[in-house]
Amino acid sequence: MSITAEKVMTEAMGLSPVLRAFVAEKLIESLDVPDVPALSAKWKKEVRRRCAEMDRGAVELHDVDSVFTRAYASLT
Repeated sequence: MSITAEKVMTEAMGLSPVLRAFVAEKLIESLDVPDVPALSAKWKKEVRRRCAEMDRGAVELHDVDSVFTRAYASLT
């Protein structure tokens, strides 16, 4: 039996929002590369340090839209 992407999409769009979200999550998970190397101890320490800075409010966070807007503007 051959099933097309269009048929899958049509069927999926007929699902409830909760079930569509579940299907979407499973599809995205299926794209994960299983052979991704684990983070080194040094990177894990760095991630924890940065998370702690954010939790303490020691760093100023910027939304992605403003960051990209400034980055693109700097290229011109």
